Amino acid sequence: MAVFTPVTLTELSAWLQQFSLGRAHSIKGISSGIENSNFFITTDSGEFVLTIFENLSFEQLPFYLHLMDHLAQRGILVPAPVPNKAGHLVTALHGKPASIVSKLVGESQLSPVPVHCAEVGTMLAKMHLAGQDYAIKQENLRGLSWWVETAPKVMGFLNDDQQRLLSTELAQQQDFAASPTYQALPRGPVHADLFRNNVMFNGTKLTGFFDFYFAGWDTFIFDIAVTINDWCIDLNTGELDAARADALIKAYQQVRPFTHEEQAAYPIMLRAAALRFWLSRLFDFYQPREAHMLTPHDPTHFERILRKRCAQ
Repeated sequence: MAVFTPVTLTELSAWLQQFSLGRAHSIKGISSGIENSNFFITTDSGEFVLTIFENLSFEQLPFYLHLMDHLAQRGILVPAPVPNKAGHLVTALHGKPASIVSKLVGESQLSPVPVHCAEVGTMLAKMHLAGQDYAIKQENLRGLSWWVETAPKVMGFLNDDQQRLLSTELAQQQDFAASPTYQALPRGPVHADLFRNNVMFNGTKLTGFFDFYFAGWDTFIFDIAVTINDWCIDLNTGELDAARADALIKAYQQVRPFTHEEQAAYPIMLRAAALRFWLSRLFDFYQPREAHMLTPHDPTHFERILRKRCAQ
């Protein structure tokens, strides 16, 4: 979350008239994240999150918003999109697509222990099952095709060793994606960005997943690997924490057991998940967009994780 497109309270008040939320009382930009413009807003009806989408189009957005609605109707703890009076979930603000969703209660758990990871594993498995009958299909826009397209854009900023790592890993991921094991992996709508700051807790009780705007159709084991690479590591070293990883995986498998192919794919998917975020952070760091509130993430964090996963 970031702010690329500023919005004043006066502008919000005028735009909000199309919703049944009453008067606008306050708006505050959210500085974390790097993809969209996000704000906490308060109205007569309560607290919400306003998002202005900087990259996703009007045509792409129904996948994400209707997915959240689909999951919420099936008991998954996610923000509920708020329709305007005409029933639309996406409308234009400053000429860009925008939406309002409910604000989750709780706070992010940035220093998780196994009990938190188990909660995440359980809800992630429930989310994967709940999404299997979702009717709209849209590929993960930050999947393998994006990696292949983006690698040349950052390669010139890397030293020889980093270039070898990126080229070698990308080639291996392409080979694996063509394999029968990969083709047999269960797939469906995935979150694809389930980091610690995208989950809310009240103590040890999980109260919701949010920020679904990197979601897409992909393998479930990739979604698990993305989650493991953030929730179950030492942030300073990138080393896996066995107790946390075991808690998350065991809790997940109590709801949806891994297939044989998923068990085989798990190690290379940990690498794939690290590669995806190394590439995106390299791109954001070396090819930044202008924003009123934006601090790009350090790409060396996921380079370190990728090297650790390769070594393991």
